[in-house]
Amino acid sequence: MGYDSLQHFIKVLERQGELQRITEPVSPFLEITEITDRVCKRCGPALLFENVPGYAMPVLMNAFGSLTRMCLALEVESLDEIASELLSFLEAEAPDTLIKKLKLLPKLRRLANIFPKTVSRAPCQEVIWRQDEVDLSKIPVLTCWPQDGGPFITLPVVITHHPETGQRNVGMYRLQVFDKQTTGMHWHRHKGGAQHYRVAEDRGEHLPVAVALGPDPAVIYAATAPLPDDLDEIIFAGFLRQQPVELVPAITVPLAVPANSQIILEGYLEPGERRREGPFGDHTGYYSLPDDYPVFHLTALTQRRQPIYAATIVGQPPMEDCFMAKATERIFLPLIKKQLPEIVDLNLPVEGVFHNLAFVSIDKRYPGQARKVMYALWGLGQMMFTKIILVFDKEVDVQNLSQVLWRLGNNVDPRRDLVLADGPVDVLDHASPLPHYGSKMGIDATRKWPEEGFTRDWPPVINMSPEVVKKVDELWPRLGLE
Repeated sequence: MGYDSLQHFIKVLERQGELQRITEPVSPFLEITEITDRVCKRCGPALLFENVPGYAMPVLMNAFGSLTRMCLALEVESLDEIASELLSFLEAEAPDTLIKKLKLLPKLRRLANIFPKTVSRAPCQEVIWRQDEVDLSKIPVLTCWPQDGGPFITLPVVITHHPETGQRNVGMYRLQVFDKQTTGMHWHRHKGGAQHYRVAEDRGEHLPVAVALGPDPAVIYAATAPLPDDLDEIIFAGFLRQQPVELVPAITVPLAVPANSQIILEGYLEPGERRREGPFGDHTGYYSLPDDYPVFHLTALTQRRQPIYAATIVGQPPMEDCFMAKATERIFLPLIKKQLPEIVDLNLPVEGVFHNLAFVSIDKRYPGQARKVMYALWGLGQMMFTKIILVFDKEVDVQNLSQVLWRLGNNVDPRRDLVLADGPVDVLDHASPLPHYGSKMGIDATRKWPEEGFTRDWPPVINMSPEVVKKVDELWPRLGLE
């Protein structure tokens, strides 16, 4: 069942040998970043900085920084378990036989446990500060990189409601701390929270906002998941936890917040108000440039009596966010395959920082199918930001970079196999000539068919005969070569 708190998750990490406590004094100004970056680069453990000078709370870093810890966070042996469960729910049929009804019962029981539960008292409200009592300087917010515009809250779970429909959105948008009671709200125009704010602005209303810091791991991950607009991230977190997320009414805004959080920030955004935010050392490995974003005004700060500040850093890969992205790739691949059944596998390599590269293998059944897959992927949610898509035949292991590059170099004629298209690009893409809009490239690295205008013989791949492979396998232990 789901973790009851971040403290519970930390105990599990420590029991599994996945957490290192740091007792030396380490500053949140650049020093925590430098240590964490070195640990991330060697795929090291989660870090709990227990001695942060000037602050009363420890800092948790790199908690999701490996596939092992992602599985621990989501309480599965393999991320494929979640993928198959998610697809099973979406494919549920109305039972027309007794056997089907019996098979559906476990799904219904689990479904009953995914909807949030409201409570009246919560650990995240053991200490309450209102209005002028609010002081963000009491939180050890990290200044990550030398040219950053200031300290940034980097792992916030931001909660808003659509001003007209009441639909909840939970997203993760960085918050630059401007002073004790205001931050930036760096959400991109394609995000759900940004849409809620646009609607509020059009109505001339402020938008209530709550930010949860350090809820349980499933809620943190759900805030990053590329869900459809009409799917509630809190319900998705309940699905991941196999247990309802407990919510408590906020103190000063009409929103409910995860009750097991470490810290809650409550407040609002004024319509039309902007402030220069950034620069910020981002997941692209470059600094994102300063720009104007909405301003988050705090009306309350509530917390546990002994909170832990959970944060992350981003920069040149590999970083902790790479493993969260790989979890998304595995969990949501079956949904992509549901819409594009010819897809065999998908790899979003960490070097591509989520949206620059996608390697796809397909079961090619007709001419032009590789191009059809490219255009279809560019039309799927956040896949629209993918700058370069490379499509291979089904026998290619797209998780193997060496094999991908070998096939790419051999199978592609640039003039024939490159596709260029224009469309939306990630706001952090500094290479596009215009913000938010630029070009994309598709590369068809599949075997070419006569129906595609290829009239030459396509050579076979070199492989040893199975009989010889079997004989050498039997002989190998006696050769003394290992």
